[in-house]
Amino acid sequence: MEARLKTEIWVGAYVRRCHTSGAPAFVTRKGDPDAGAVLVVIDRLDGTSRVFERVRDGKGALVFAPLTEWTDAAAVQAALDRQTKFDSDLWIVAVESRSGEAFLDEY
Repeated sequence: MEARLKTEIWVGAYVRRCHTSGAPAFVTRKGDPDAGAVLVVIDRLDGTSRVFERVRDGKGALVFAPLTEWTDAAAVQAALDRQTKFDSDLWIVAVESRSGEAFLDEY
C-alpha cells in the first residue's frame, strides 16, 4: 500500500521551500488537510501570473502542470473561481517569484 503525504504537510514544506529561495509564499485558501487538491499561483510581480495544478502523469505519479498560461490577474482569478466552485476542499498557494520559478520540479 502506498503511503500518502497529507496535503497540509506538503503545503507547509512547499511554502518553506519557496521562502528559502527568497520567494515569499502564502496559503491563500486552506482546503482538506488530508487530501485536498492544490493550486499554485506564481506571480512574477509584473502584472502576469500563472496557475499550476497537481495532476497524475501517465505513470500515476503526482506532478504539477500549468492550468493557465502567463496572464493577467483577472484571468487567474477566474480560473481560481472555477476550480473553487468545482472543489471546495482546494488549497491555493500564492508565490511571488520575479523570475517565474515555481520550485515545483522537486516534488
